[in-house]
Amino acid sequence: MALSVLDGWIILDKPLGLGSTQGVSAVKRVARQCGLGKVKVGHGGTLDPLATGVLPIALGEATKLTGRMLDADKTYDFTIAFGTQTDTLDLEGAVIATSDARPTMADVAAVLARFTGPIAQVPPAYSALKVDGARAYDLARAGEEVVLASRNVTVHSLTILPGTGRGTAAEGGGGGGSPPAQRFGDSPLHQPAAGPPPRAGEELAAITLSATVSKGTYIRSLARDIALALGTVGHVSMLRRTRAGPFTLDQAISLDNLNQAATARALEDVTLPMTAGLDGIPALSVSRDQAGALRQGRILRGMPATPGLNLAVEDDLPVALVEAIDGEIRVVRGFNLMPKETIS
Repeated sequence: MALSVLDGWIILDKPLGLGSTQGVSAVKRVARQCGLGKVKVGHGGTLDPLATGVLPIALGEATKLTGRMLDADKTYDFTIAFGTQTDTLDLEGAVIATSDARPTMADVAAVLARFTGPIAQVPPAYSALKVDGARAYDLARAGEEVVLASRNVTVHSLTILPGTGRGTAAEGGGGGGSPPAQRFGDSPLHQPAAGPPPRAGEELAAITLSATVSKGTYIRSLARDIALALGTVGHVSMLRRTRAGPFTLDQAISLDNLNQAATARALEDVTLPMTAGLDGIPALSVSRDQAGALRQGRILRGMPATPGLNLAVEDDLPVALVEAIDGEIRVVRGFNLMPKETIS
């Protein structure tokens, strides 16, 4: 039976150098190869080309949930290379500040509590935020001074990754020098360097941390501020997203495996159900008549439901995201889905 519609999630392990929009384009191309024709595709959270890891890509009706994914907490592993700060706060930019100071492991551990919990941070000048209608990164690239307002975010956890933290001058950038010139694919910058733990009191060229953060948190700004709190400067030399909302690296596939699925015309085999993006939301079973009413946007009354957000389902088929409040069931987001046996 040939599929004509696919609704769900492909969790791409985005490679180094690929933009989020390019990731969406890759899924669209694969969908066409698998005979799905024109299918709606969108992503659930931008990743910079220099970042790797979990990029949730929604297909079909799952695109109605990308807003929820954008609002979800996310987890990142990232390496701060000490000694140089760049204008982009990562490997891509030009050096704007240097320092010969290097922290010890004890120094790093001592400051992390200051960056855990609710914090205020100034986003990078090279960001997609708008200033007077223009993107900040466009203004910065044009040589204009960009001043962004501080914003409140939450860092739920911030820890040192075990087996990391020693680094070398070449990896971390030496005082007064530029970040190492590297092309995509030259070295596994998307993986934290592991090795023997640093000796007590040893100065570190780099440190790799893991942070779980709220919507709107900029890891590059977090790295900048941690380095400054340590009496030095720094930039992000590795950034890998390991979780986005309910999705983790365990569910992610490489671009190569995605292309193999296209060759085998087996996109469905690597696609998670739409409900995978609604992990933790209770299911509310509804009858055919109730499902029909919800599809028309009508309010249901007098049926028991867990207060708050629920997923209304008819025989395991998602009908709508609904809110139960004051004895009423109201549609938050309806889904236009058909049972699989009706798809041919």
